[in-house]
Amino acid sequence: MYPNLLLPLLGVLGAALLTLLLVAVRKPVVRRLALRQVARRRTEAALVVTGSVLGTAIIVGALVVGDTLNFSVRQEAYRTLGPVDERIVSTDPAAGRAIADRLQPLAADPHVDGVLTAEVAQAAAVNTHAAQPVAEPRVLAWQLDFDAAGRFGAAGGPSGLAGPAPAPGQVVLNEPLARSLKTGPGRPVTLYLSGHAVEFTVARVVPQQGLAGAGLGGRVNRNAFLPPGTLDAPGAGRTYSVTLVSNRGGVETGERLTGPVTAEIRSALGPDAGRAAVDTPKHTVLDQAAATGDALGALFLMIGSFSIIAGALLLVNIFVMLAEERKTQLGMLRAVGLKRAHLIGSFSIEGALYALAAALPGVAIGIAVGWGVAVAAAQIFRSWSVDGSGLDIAFAVTPTSLVNGAALGLVIALAAIVATSARISRFNVIAAVRDLPVESGRRPRRRRVAVSTALSLLCALAAVPALARSQAEQTYLLPALAVAFAVPAASRVMPRRAATSIAAALVLLWTLAASVIRPRVFDTPSMAVYVILGTLAAFSAVVLVSENQHAVLRPLRRLMNRPTQQGIATRLAAAYPLAKRFRTGSTMVMYTLIVLVLVLLTEISGIMNASIDQAAADATAGYTLRVDYNPQAGGPSPLTGLRTGPLARQIEAVAPLLQARGQATDPGHRTTESLETAVVGVPDGATSGIAFRDRLPGLPDDKAVWDALATHPDYVVLDNFFGHTGGPSGRFYAPGDTLTLTDPVTGRAEPKTIAGVLTSGLAFYPGTGSSATVYPLVMGEQAVRTQFGPQAQTAAALIRTTPGTSPEDLAGQLQGSHLSASLVATPIAADVHRLFAANTAFFRLMQGFLALGLLIGITGLGVVMVRAVRERRRTIGVLRALGCQARTVERSFLWESGLVALEGTLLGAALGVLTTWLMYQKSSAFTGLDGGFPVEWAQIAVLAALTLAASLLAAAGPARRAARIRPALAVRLPD
Repeated sequence: MYPNLLLPLLGVLGAALLTLLLVAVRKPVVRRLALRQVARRRTEAALVVTGSVLGTAIIVGALVVGDTLNFSVRQEAYRTLGPVDERIVSTDPAAGRAIADRLQPLAADPHVDGVLTAEVAQAAAVNTHAAQPVAEPRVLAWQLDFDAAGRFGAAGGPSGLAGPAPAPGQVVLNEPLARSLKTGPGRPVTLYLSGHAVEFTVARVVPQQGLAGAGLGGRVNRNAFLPPGTLDAPGAGRTYSVTLVSNRGGVETGERLTGPVTAEIRSALGPDAGRAAVDTPKHTVLDQAAATGDALGALFLMIGSFSIIAGALLLVNIFVMLAEERKTQLGMLRAVGLKRAHLIGSFSIEGALYALAAALPGVAIGIAVGWGVAVAAAQIFRSWSVDGSGLDIAFAVTPTSLVNGAALGLVIALAAIVATSARISRFNVIAAVRDLPVESGRRPRRRRVAVSTALSLLCALAAVPALARSQAEQTYLLPALAVAFAVPAASRVMPRRAATSIAAALVLLWTLAASVIRPRVFDTPSMAVYVILGTLAAFSAVVLVSENQHAVLRPLRRLMNRPTQQGIATRLAAAYPLAKRFRTGSTMVMYTLIVLVLVLLTEISGIMNASIDQAAADATAGYTLRVDYNPQAGGPSPLTGLRTGPLARQIEAVAPLLQARGQATDPGHRTTESLETAVVGVPDGATSGIAFRDRLPGLPDDKAVWDALATHPDYVVLDNFFGHTGGPSGRFYAPGDTLTLTDPVTGRAEPKTIAGVLTSGLAFYPGTGSSATVYPLVMGEQAVRTQFGPQAQTAAALIRTTPGTSPEDLAGQLQGSHLSASLVATPIAADVHRLFAANTAFFRLMQGFLALGLLIGITGLGVVMVRAVRERRRTIGVLRALGCQARTVERSFLWESGLVALEGTLLGAALGVLTTWLMYQKSSAFTGLDGGFPVEWAQIAVLAALTLAASLLAAAGPARRAARIRPALAVRLPD
């Protein structure tokens, strides 16, 4: 992923490493200092490397997920298109023959290496397996020249359909159809062509590749290839004429010629251009691949960003502790003439060695993480599809992503290390040599106050237009920076702790209140705003708590004052967090960040689960089934059977839906490409119970919108996902906005005005899986007939079942009784439950991915405890010499780690619940989720308990080591 970042990242990394290498070569003292510390502290070095490994693994894992999804969608081009780059479809066979004649000269065009014309009809199939009938209503029956098919696009690779044509009475099936029917070569199968049952014997089964997997836009096509002349026989019914064009080059390289070849096709069609639809399916599929891969890869990278921040904090914390331990040594080095820049170089080289050692293991673990996510995502994406086929996930890794991940991990680690080194190298030399505590409460220097005040004013001024325009990232970030930069100036007129506490409280308050003041901040496809929101909330809350630990720990004061071993352990456990606020805060914020996002994902899952029933009601308005069928099948219309047939007693009402294929511009102006649209015409009053999220001013209720739709041909209604390509949903369009709707066959284009945005448009999505990406656009029935003419056909219906009738049972009975019409019945409520379950599983997957960040926090706590044991070795020896029990020492370390983990976990949980509630109130991503806001107490409690238990387990080893310190040795020896 992100090939455009490769050169900049490598440039920055190369410059940084080259600089450190020059320092190491030209300054041997600096080099020896760095190498000696690495060799001397192997345990700490291993912990630092572990933190860097996890950070790099998260970055690489997120990029590998993007690669996998991108590759998986691209594989759809190989499966369902192969050499097919352009597709020209005509519903009139006579016009199709004329169009084929016009396009045949294109075969000699230097941009084209194949033109193939075929006839295709929608059909159904049935087979007997284990004495039970097995039916498949979604079949495409093809009639084509097998010899020409074998040569089609051969210059760019196999066409996917070679071999002899089937003999009379035989049929060739592709793998999806054979798998659905549970049949194979030599087995009988029955096809329903225009309502007539025709017996065939399966000649062979071909893989779903290229022409064998081709269709009219579906992700999974179940194809039957018929003997020559089958669809030309009397009574064979109406067929589509399809001309396929292969561009010069391979499966993907040929797509680059789509523009010029499409122009040549339109020119060749001449006056027949209005009698056929020209599609560019491969261009669409590959664009969707890039959009899907980038969006979901960015989603996982956004989730992983919190873990990456935690990893950077771990490095900062470790180097602060290393500097504290070496304070006397560093002071002596400065006293004998070593410059501050040399100390920075020593720390930076040491950190670079740790980061470089972590790069390869981090990449390897990241690949493993990406593979695990791909395995889990395969099941989730499969359950998202209407027919259970979904997107086939194929694991893939690109060198670009591996290099990007490793380089980004190194750059982040080096940036954190250099920044920390620059800060910790500023100390008083005399105080460092004497090992005196750092002076606190000093007033900031005037230069620092002047610069920070100027920056605060600049941020405040820049925040004004950002707030006015509801620019998401700037709305959160600029006011927070203005407050933070004002702290030095405030510290000159009040105590530093008070100034810091007030600033942290203001930033936290703004972070939580910004969406209330500017509700449109969430209406953005960018996911950076969520990273900024979570980071600001976590950091400001932790700073506020860290600066006021005395007040937070006041309830424990009675226990601390007890003259018992438990009292001593409690005082010792609280003393270090009170004395070392920075270390404690940086450890606590790791927990707060990760737990915040884990709780947020848990709460979102809870909101979805609580809203299932209401979402089903919004989607159905009392209708329980949607049926889609082939209107060109012979025999009586299925609508007649639904109203008067044997199953009519189980049906209370039928609302026929007029359907047409259209193309629309994006009303949200996110793309200039035309959007494939399923145009739906609804009868007057039939759907008045379906609710709207937003309505055009002047339309007071839902019924008024539906009435206006019937009387105003320029009105349309959409759902919230029209044109959605991934990432968070937002309010990109509203009632009153306009779009242009085009009939791709005739080219007739009309402007349309959005009269309402549906709360749920699920009932209007095609139930046949006929298109990989299609957006419903609902109009009045007469308006559809006027614009689309004969292309508009009644091919679907909504059904309201009688009380006591099972929609699932009725769906199976309807499909069996109307198999010849290729009828597919979809229980709408069950579809809602299935989609909600898949989304919940996806959030569980993201929680598992984020758990790596929690592991970083626990590792950070373990590192702090290991360093604390070494740092307090002499203090522990004195306590033990004065009679403090070993168990008390061990207990104090465990309670200290438990206190830090508990505070971070509770802060994260509280902020997670509060942030989700604010998003639920203000973000359009929660549109249609009206089941209330449940607090998932049980899951949050389990998360907190597991986090606390893991933290205590991480601290158990250092605590036992502290308890085993021998007083005589600890008092006499510094290490």
